[in-house]
Amino acid sequence: MTNPSPNETLAKIKAAHKLPIIDEAMAKAYGESATATAGLTYYDLQAGALSLSPLITPLRSSIARVGAGRGIQANWKAITGININSIAIGVSEGNRGGVVTTETQDYMAAFRGLGLEDYVTFEADYAADGFDNVKALAAQGLLRALMIGEEKVILGGNTSNPLGSTPQPTLADVSTGGALAANTQVSVRVAALTLDGFLGSSVAAGIRGQINRTNADSSSDTYGGGTAKVSTAALINTANDGSTTHKVTASVTPVVGAVGYAWFWGASGSEVLGAITTINSVVIITAATGSQAAASLGLSDNSTNSLVFDGLLTQVAKPGSNSYVYAMPTGAAGEGTPLTADGVGGIVEIDAALQHFWDVYRLSPTTIWVSSQEQGNITRKVLAGSQTGSQRFILNVEQGNIKGGDLVTTYLNKFSMDGAQSIAVRPHPNLPAGTILFHTDVLPYPLSGVANVLQMRTRRDYYQIEWPVKTRRYEYGVYFDGVLQNYFPPAFGIITNIANG
Repeated sequence: MTNPSPNETLAKIKAAHKLPIIDEAMAKAYGESATATAGLTYYDLQAGALSLSPLITPLRSSIARVGAGRGIQANWKAITGININSIAIGVSEGNRGGVVTTETQDYMAAFRGLGLEDYVTFEADYAADGFDNVKALAAQGLLRALMIGEEKVILGGNTSNPLGSTPQPTLADVSTGGALAANTQVSVRVAALTLDGFLGSSVAAGIRGQINRTNADSSSDTYGGGTAKVSTAALINTANDGSTTHKVTASVTPVVGAVGYAWFWGASGSEVLGAITTINSVVIITAATGSQAAASLGLSDNSTNSLVFDGLLTQVAKPGSNSYVYAMPTGAAGEGTPLTADGVGGIVEIDAALQHFWDVYRLSPTTIWVSSQEQGNITRKVLAGSQTGSQRFILNVEQGNIKGGDLVTTYLNKFSMDGAQSIAVRPHPNLPAGTILFHTDVLPYPLSGVANVLQMRTRRDYYQIEWPVKTRRYEYGVYFDGVLQNYFPPAFGIITNIANG
């Protein structure tokens, strides 16, 4: 092949100038795309999906895990009292001393299996090739989800303490402040909620009664969703004064073991969900906005779940636990009663609990678990006590380095063998507003033989199963089998029904 002559090259250039000019639409096709997926645009995607969901499990992470569980339940015996009748120790000449009575108690906790499952289709695996390992992500996500679920069960699982029938509420008509018409009958029903029931409920989605779950292998399980038997209806007629500004206040006797209450109101027999509270009262100012009917819950108590073990809130609330349990007074309906500042940097109700632990069991809790609401309220009340002049706050202020705000992270226990002991005040992600949990991880009994006040006794700790392929998808399960052992429930306690303020 020979190179073209200058005349041939010039002829080709002239011919090219006679070709049609590229139109405007074609020119735009090679401009910068308006979106990341339009036109001929490089997609700058970082390989590997980022895991941005929180994994906050403070109880699960701090509780010792002990294997070698056997049989169907963990069993242990405890000596809970020595010389419980306080026989005098004086001895007369030549005679023997008085005979003491020793108190013992048997404990047991049945093992439970906890687990979750997920799957990856063949096509999902193909599509992710070169980007991420979706099969590994599925197993990792299951483990994380199991840990998060385990934390909730450790805090408030309930297998053995049914809440029973929620008491009938007490109603009152107020002529101002609402939007209810005069001479209108209002029917109100209420259902107490466990931690599981509260966390799984909303006015829009409703509360959970009996749950029927279809499992990955097409088997099914039935268990309670954490809701006590709904109360009988309480009826009231607003006054016949011609106004449209009535409201109805409703309150119920606090239910031990409940962290919340679901309120239904409307015409008699047609009450629907209108509010969920963490105190034992509510103010009804207008028609309920939910859609779930109280009648849909049936006539059963669905507060327990036979598939889990008892968590700390349940272990404290159970009859015979000898744990500290205190419910704040009802107060004004819809407002409740908040914690009480003592004026010298303390909280009356917290001090009463700490004094109980010392007076009865000669111990001090090591952690006070709170909601974000209660941590804020405790901080404000403690700092307000500085106005008495009995406290001193030292501020180290450097030029250009001033921090705003204060936070109470420890509480001084005045009832301790050491004279003053600092107790950590920590927020828990699953503890509802209105509830405080006292937690002890060290017993001051040197011969108790208790190394761990709490421990997770396992027959088998976390394990993964990749099930045999039976369809065009990979199926995984992550499980563990065990139970929460609490060697001394009296070292724990709760304050409930706390109002915001």
